[in-house]
Amino acid sequence: MVPQGELIHRDCAANVQLVGPVTCVRCGKPLADPGEETCTDCRRKRHVFQRNLAVFRYRSVASSLYRFKYGGRQEYADYYAAVVEAAYGQALCQLQPDALIPVPLHPARQRQRGYNQAAVLAEAIGRRTGIPVEQAVRRVRNTIPMKELDEQGRRNNLENAFLIDRDGVEYKRVIVIDDIYTTGSTMDAVAMVLRGSGTQEVWGLTLSIGQV
Repeated sequence: MVPQGELIHRDCAANVQLVGPVTCVRCGKPLADPGEETCTDCRRKRHVFQRNLAVFRYRSVASSLYRFKYGGRQEYADYYAAVVEAAYGQALCQLQPDALIPVPLHPARQRQRGYNQAAVLAEAIGRRTGIPVEQAVRRVRNTIPMKELDEQGRRNNLENAFLIDRDGVEYKRVIVIDDIYTTGSTMDAVAMVLRGSGTQEVWGLTLSIGQV
């Protein structure tokens, strides 16, 4: 049982691993060599987004994220948002984004799941930071699960999957919110439609990320 007034059990908190102080300046993956600035993935490809800020090492929170995403444990977002604020509150303040934009689910998948975990997370972060949350992008193709695909398959899977859902709104800077960063294909696809609508800068913020 979680002690009253706390957001996570102490035994669970001991197993959580943050990305660490040395990370790729583009995608946010932890780097083993402090002399490097970018990971091998980001050295061989260009991203549409400016930079992604990641919070946890994926393996340390995988079971927690699974319950948050598929098990109805939406209350986990309060803990995640608290860690986001502690890790990146100052950076978010300096960025002064116009909005937090959650990566959308296709309506059919959201009806099946009952909620969009990225939107729940964005709302929790918005409450702590005061940054407005905008449902500015919608998913128009019900893509297959990304975990089943390689990198090229992920890009193909997301082709024409998103559209802007807000007419006449141009942002200077936004932060796209998602739960997991793997190859950056989803972040790039959402950033592409936002940049195409006039957004000047698209940043990412993901709860978890894999290692190089």
